[in-house]
Amino acid sequence: MRLVGLVAGAAATALVAVGAITYAVAEGDTGAGAGGRAASASVAQAGAGDGDGAGSGLTPPAADSADAGFARDMAVHHQQAVEMSYIVRDRTKDTEVRRLAYDIAQTQANQRGMLLGWLDLWGLPKVSAGPPMAWMGMSAPAGEDGALMPGMATDAQMKRLGQLDGRQAEVYYLRLMTAHHRGGIHMAEGCVARCTVGVEKRLAQGMVDAQQSEITMMADMLKKRGTSDGS
Repeated sequence: MRLVGLVAGAAATALVAVGAITYAVAEGDTGAGAGGRAASASVAQAGAGDGDGAGSGLTPPAADSADAGFARDMAVHHQQAVEMSYIVRDRTKDTEVRRLAYDIAQTQANQRGMLLGWLDLWGLPKVSAGPPMAWMGMSAPAGEDGALMPGMATDAQMKRLGQLDGRQAEVYYLRLMTAHHRGGIHMAEGCVARCTVGVEKRLAQGMVDAQQSEITMMADMLKKRGTSDGS
C-alpha cells in the first residue's frame, strides 16, 4: 500500500508544472488570441520554475483565500481517491470496476497536479497551518483515524480495502468512493460559490458534474451486486 502511495504521488508531482501552465493559458485566454495564449504559457513556465505567482502577470489569490484553501484541501482529498482506486484494481478482476477505478485514478491525479501547480504558480505553500475546510467558513471535525475531511476514508477502512478480494473488495470500494465523492462534491460546490479564479471555478464545477455522474454509476454497480451504498 505504501508503494501505491509513492507511485501515485510521483505521478501527480510530474503534473505540477503542467497545472501551472494550464492555469496561465486558461486565464490568459480572455480575448487574448493565439499570441496571448502562447505568451501566457511561456510566462507560466517561468513562474512554475521560480515559485513566484507574480511572474504570471496575474494577481495571485491570498494564502487564506478560498482559491488557495480549495486547491490545498482538494489535492489531499484527491490523493486518497487515487490510492483507493489503485488498491482495488489489484483486488478484483472485474472489468467494470477496474475501468472505473482507472478512470478515477487518472482523472483525480491529473486534477491534483493542476491544483498543486496553481499553488506553485501563485507562490503559496501547499500546506496550511489552519484546519481543513476553514476556507469554506467551517471547521472540519478532528480527523478520525486519518479521515481529515468529509467523505475521506479512515486508515482502518483503507487497510480493510487492501485485505478484501473479489466481490467484497468491489462493494467496499464502491461504497467508500460514493462517500468520498459526496464529500468532494460538497467541497467543489464551496469553491464554485467562493473562489474567484475563473479556471479554478470551472474545474470545481466540472468535478461536481463528473462525480455526481459517477455516484449514479456506482449506485447501479452496487445494485447489480445485490446491495446499496449503505447510506
